[in-house]
Amino acid sequence: MEQTVSDAAHQPGRPSAQTAPVLIAVAPNGGRRSKADHPALPITPDELASVAAASLEAGAAMIHVHVRDRDGRHLLDAEAYRAAIAAVRARIGERLVIQITSEALGLYEPEQQMRVVREVRPEAVSLALREFVPHETHEAAFSSFLEWLRAERIAPQIILYSAGEASYLQALARRGMVPFENLPVLYVLGRYTVGQTSRPADLLPFLAADIAVFRHWMVCAFGRQETACVTSGALLGGHARVGFENNLFLPDGALASGNQDLVAATKQAIEACGLVIADADTVRLHWAGI
Repeated sequence: MEQTVSDAAHQPGRPSAQTAPVLIAVAPNGGRRSKADHPALPITPDELASVAAASLEAGAAMIHVHVRDRDGRHLLDAEAYRAAIAAVRARIGERLVIQITSEALGLYEPEQQMRVVREVRPEAVSLALREFVPHETHEAAFSSFLEWLRAERIAPQIILYSAGEASYLQALARRGMVPFENLPVLYVLGRYTVGQTSRPADLLPFLAADIAVFRHWMVCAFGRQETACVTSGALLGGHARVGFENNLFLPDGALASGNQDLVAATKQAIEACGLVIADADTVRLHWAGI
């Protein structure tokens, strides 16, 4: 989403005060966890639709969708994505932006990741820079794929795991290889490991003086400080992604009953800071200008 910011926001390393509505995205399942981790983790299209409805009611404007095979394993498959999207749309219409993942999880190559996106033609998609450009020889293909996304009006969000990756993406943009003026990004605070707990200070390297500010940025985090991390990001001009993909616990350490609890906790914290929560129509309006 586009931020209404001061001129300082366009200077390297200057986070902006948030004045536009804050987007809350729910990431309800991911590709690793199962019902053994939490019985309310959604796997099937119907379960995803139910979580979408509950998360919408709690304050989410976007859902980040993973699909699974019959054995519950991570899957990139056009038919499975179409079934999930259809189930969510049948339940709540257009009231959430649906973003699919292209995450490889060590199972897919960039060509396969791009192929499933081309087949599904989703409203939005997340792309991990390190997966799509594991080596400079992949830069041209990645740039061409971004151009296709732009032509198809599919909103990309580039996943960045380090400040170094953010600098690399900016270098690609300076070389004319990113055909978006305001490419959305997601800053991941930490890694998916057992017991991983992200902290608000983990955001600081992404906002360092030598890192130019992305206009559309979002934060996700691991563990019980998830709400604190994404709220800190919102106060600095970013947006929030929460959910069972990265965290199962409320700020007080209690196990959440469902993804909607994490969305509600985030909405409460952000609104307590005097900020406004975005709806899906607002997200689409702003993302149309990326």
